[in-house]
Amino acid sequence: MSDNLKGKVAVVAGSGQGIGRSIAIAMAAEGASVVTNNRRPGSTGFAIMSDELVKRLSDDDREALLREAADATGDAETTAQTIRDLGGRAEAFFGDVSDFETARGLIQTAVDVFGTIDILVNVVGTFAFSPIWEMSEETWDKVHGVKPKAHFNCIRHALPFMMERRSGRIINCTSGAFKWGGMRQANYSAANAGVVGLTHAVAQEVATYGITCNAFAPGARTRAGFELDAYEKAMPEGRGPWSHESMRLPIADSPPPDDIAPFICYLATDDAADINGCVFFVIGSAVMLYDEMEFVGDLVRPDGRWTVDELKEKVHGDLLKGFRSSTMQMLDAIKNAPGV
Repeated sequence: MSDNLKGKVAVVAGSGQGIGRSIAIAMAAEGASVVTNNRRPGSTGFAIMSDELVKRLSDDDREALLREAADATGDAETTAQTIRDLGGRAEAFFGDVSDFETARGLIQTAVDVFGTIDILVNVVGTFAFSPIWEMSEETWDKVHGVKPKAHFNCIRHALPFMMERRSGRIINCTSGAFKWGGMRQANYSAANAGVVGLTHAVAQEVATYGITCNAFAPGARTRAGFELDAYEKAMPEGRGPWSHESMRLPIADSPPPDDIAPFICYLATDDAADINGCVFFVIGSAVMLYDEMEFVGDLVRPDGRWTVDELKEKVHGDLLKGFRSSTMQMLDAIKNAPGV
């Protein structure tokens, strides 16, 4: 064990399995006392695959899915026990932090058991696929009820303790979907954009209290990843998760979640006190910094209001000259694909 987080108290919301579990164990190894969390004891089941979709899989694919699911089984208590077995201090808290009062209970547990809260890592999230033109209100709300709502809930209850101490680290898990979309998950893309917006807003609002708020988009092989592979195999052709083949991500080849944990631990240290309002992409041993969507072009009429006829000439000729959005690039790839 190391001591980069010695004396700190960390809450990791969504740490029963996958990325959250890896972060919780790594923070404990760096000396932090950790409160772990997931919704309920035992496996929480599949996030994407329904029983009907599992039945559609071939025998081999179904067996592979169930095998990976069994390997990924865990909850807040198993994560906490692993920390204890390694000589660390941990307390498990079960509850769905998308509920405001449950999130209060999670934060209060850290204060009651370990005396305070220094670090909050929000890793909770869920999935639901549908083309936007078929998406139900329930499917939209399923995702937004967790992201960014649960992140807000935990931040809201943690901040008074951090502000009183004039110190704290908040680290939010988002997804690269906030920027590139690419899947039949308008709900998920919008929810993760909300996490990024929340991160920027919190960072600015509490910076003078010595509190930082940053976000990371992970690239890792987790339960969501192997479920996504199975979902694609179970769905009819043309109804899978990717809006186009050019947008496919190599999820099956992603590195393990343990590789992400060291950088998240670093963001929680005192040495990272001047890093605030940033969004990172973390995959394996690579860490990339997102820009902040600054203006890349402008169009100004010095003497009054534009006319539509003027804009027909100026927008493409000047404002968008040389610019291709991710959607434009996707359409370019489709047009240039063999056989199109």
